[in-house]
Amino acid sequence: MLIVLSPAKSLDYESPISTKKHTLPDFVAESAKLIADLKKLSPQQVSKLMGISDPLAALNVGRYRDWSKTFTSGNSRPALLAFNGDVYEGFDAKSLDSKALDFAQEHVRILSGLYGVLRPLDLMQAYRLEMGTAFKNARGKDLYAF
Repeated sequence: MLIVLSPAKSLDYESPISTKKHTLPDFVAESAKLIADLKKLSPQQVSKLMGISDPLAALNVGRYRDWSKTFTSGNSRPALLAFNGDVYEGFDAKSLDSKALDFAQEHVRILSGLYGVLRPLDLMQAYRLEMGTAFKNARGKDLYAF
């Protein structure tokens, strides 16, 4: 069985994490291409594109600027522990022991507008880019084309 989760809009990069285990996303090179395009946008363009407030747009422009192909404990955390929405609170990922995290790693996937498909322990850097965003890119008119 494979459980597929949507990403949450809310992120938690502050609270302590319960594991040092991690993996890297499969599509980092593709993510870097999207980030390169996102870095060209002004906060006003991001606000309009994503339908978000100016302060949230400015926050995400900063995230795109700071994004790196190198994932460290300082700039990233496992996806299952980074997302902070209803599904993730219900999952109570912070309480999962090593065996449960291993099971989740094999049976859970998280869809991501930036990273494609993430495994629970894949490191991810903070971002906002919903799959439904009509962001024109090298492969087409939206992220589904990418």
